[in-house]
Amino acid sequence: MIERLAKTSLVAALALFMGIVVWNNLVDYGSNFEFVKHVLSMDTTFPENKLRGRALTSPGIHHAFYAGIIAWEALTTVLLAYATFRLGSARSHPMAFTQAKPIALLALTSNLLLWFLAFITIGGEWFVMWQSSVWNGQSAAFRMFTCVGIVLLFLKTPESDPTPPTAS
Repeated sequence: MIERLAKTSLVAALALFMGIVVWNNLVDYGSNFEFVKHVLSMDTTFPENKLRGRALTSPGIHHAFYAGIIAWEALTTVLLAYATFRLGSARSHPMAFTQAKPIALLALTSNLLLWFLAFITIGGEWFVMWQSSVWNGQSAAFRMFTCVGIVLLFLKTPESDPTPPTAS
């Protein structure tokens, strides 16, 4: 049962983390909006960057991108919270716990896609965020991708519930 509690706790910790991320993005909208604006505008990439034609400089597009990120984070938060509830409710029943894992798998995959697709792939490579010494979130995104990936891998391992001893 300790493995089921550990898995549930890690999913809960990610739900809490993502909830704080969403809250912070809503309460202090301007701080991370600046990040999105500069990444999409590509205004701090290398001066001779031949990819600057990809830059998006419209404030409306910046707000839409940021709203999409916040919505994705919020969806992931809800999925992680629901997964925590499902896993926690089933923690005493090995078969029910196994049956509750798919929602956690969906939540964790959604979170992995957020960090890998939105931040590492689109922000990092398409908008060459890696060229900016000021507005580069790739390290943080990779750190989160790694943490979430480890939780997903741990969740997918079978629990090693001891077999009750038989009477002789």
